[in-house]
Amino acid sequence: MDATIPDSHADLLDKPAFAHMACHLKDGSILCNPVWFTHRGGLLVVNSAVGRLKDRALRRNPTVTLCISDPDNPYRYLEIRGRVETITTEGAETEIDQLASHYLGVDRYPHRRQGEMRVSYRIRPERVVAFPKG
Repeated sequence: MDATIPDSHADLLDKPAFAHMACHLKDGSILCNPVWFTHRGGLLVVNSAVGRLKDRALRRNPTVTLCISDPDNPYRYLEIRGRVETITTEGAETEIDQLASHYLGVDRYPHRRQGEMRVSYRIRPERVVAFPKG
């Protein structure tokens, strides 16, 4: 079942707000990192590099939770639980530059490591909680 973002909180998807994304590690513990994100066609899109801990975790278990706090009011937020629907390197290099433009105001992502391959995770929301309720 797909969940939708309520109109009252839809603006959080377009602000340069960080999402804190939680995923499951191999030992059963939880990894939680701030991530840049965008949205496309009802999906949230997160970008990383192939082989990193987050990449390995999401390939092993696609269940994630993202919490997006409003940078103007951290008591206003969205909690989105869902599943990684697609993992792809196609378009991921361009996407990280677009995210860098949105979050940093630069044309190219400045933290590339030599030889890294960027990867995108498309996440389908299954449950959304908005606070405060709109």
